[in-house]
Amino acid sequence: MKEKPINHAGAAATFIADKPHLDFHDARLWDMRQKRDAQMHVLPEWQELRSRASAIKEHALANLADYLEQFERNAKRNGIHVHWAADGTEHNRIVAEILAARGARTLIKSKSMVTEECDLRPYLAARGVTVTETDLGERIQQLDDQLPSHIVVPSVHKLTEDVARIFARHYGTDPDADDPHQLAEAQRLAARPVILHADAGMTGGNFFVAETGTFVVCTNEGNADLSATVPGVHIATIGIERVVPRMADLGVFIRLLSRSALGSPITQYTSHFRGPQDGGEMHVILVDNGRSARLGMDDFWTSLKCIRCGACMNTCPVYRRSGGLSYGAVYSGPIGAIIDPTFNERKYSTLPYASTLNGSCTNVCPVKINIHEQLFKWRQVLVEHHQMPFVKREIMHMAGKLMGQPKLYRAAIAGTETALGTLPRFALYNWLNPWGKNRELPEPVKETFHSWYRRNRPAAKPGQTDNAENTP
Repeated sequence: MKEKPINHAGAAATFIADKPHLDFHDARLWDMRQKRDAQMHVLPEWQELRSRASAIKEHALANLADYLEQFERNAKRNGIHVHWAADGTEHNRIVAEILAARGARTLIKSKSMVTEECDLRPYLAARGVTVTETDLGERIQQLDDQLPSHIVVPSVHKLTEDVARIFARHYGTDPDADDPHQLAEAQRLAARPVILHADAGMTGGNFFVAETGTFVVCTNEGNADLSATVPGVHIATIGIERVVPRMADLGVFIRLLSRSALGSPITQYTSHFRGPQDGGEMHVILVDNGRSARLGMDDFWTSLKCIRCGACMNTCPVYRRSGGLSYGAVYSGPIGAIIDPTFNERKYSTLPYASTLNGSCTNVCPVKINIHEQLFKWRQVLVEHHQMPFVKREIMHMAGKLMGQPKLYRAAIAGTETALGTLPRFALYNWLNPWGKNRELPEPVKETFHSWYRRNRPAAKPGQTDNAENTP
């Protein structure tokens, strides 16, 4: 049985119907966008930084194999165990083997989109390993059994009252608590004993440096440092595209990352990991999981430049008003809509249509990914691969025929104008017109441009062809 495509429109409609959550989500993300803009205006060299970051990423991807091998050599010299995972299944097996070899039954971890991508937690739970997220937003989502709805702020769609109910259910706290600081303290008190007694710790990695064999984790809560240093075993999962060639390159991305994500000059913690602590172990798992295949896609390889800042999500009018969970994937928003189809083209075939193609996502991307152009290209690819729903495909086919015949097109326009002015509302707003669910149709015009032009155009000169009849 074929897997059904994600019903993004249906899930978005449910989110839109919940006005308190919709209003908060929209305002919170737009505030982050505005703060990002303020930081941009502080730095005269902002556009130069973006260009430089894009060039570094493209160079690294063009020479990916060499830089990965260089990192491996230098990391091993630093005492790090380096593992290679072709896909999510191999990644999860490697993690389980590391834990099993040390008898580890509890794992604390900081936010890592790659582990979400690999579906690590259920895999380890089935093998008797308890995994606890230490990032506040990720922990809220874990307790509520939901995917993260945003790359940077995983539970941004939730109100304080939602978190209060979740914590009351799991921690026995006051279900009517309305103070975010009180709720954060409750999570802190619940997490500390788990952290102190954990058998192993796990982090992601924002960047890893080929020149030095080191990697960097950027957080605002300090939980990654606790996950990495309190237990004796530190496992870091990193996508292979996150490599940068030199330590000198790193500063470009550090200056862009938090400014683009949250509108702050830098993350509270920018932690560099060079090797294991005394008596401890450090493992780095470099994960492919479809990245090499994407690198070979002429139209989509530049999506690998992404530094997971979420700026495109914060600015996207569709994402802000539909919520991240409506995408049904680990990666949501504009960047998710161009990444997710590379994992499962049919399942995520609806996501490239969750966009107005306004280009704002491309304008704010710190590494200059042409996101809106890739969204448009994905639509073309999905049509070619017959991944468009039957009704939409037939409508587009009929529209193409209509617009290809000028006289028929003009007759249809005239008929539409008449219908708008005369038909009752129930005939215009029904299931055949999903566009009209949340919009009003335009008022009928007294005269089309074409009819005005025919009436007012100068007479054709002798020997000159009049193309008015052949243009829509």
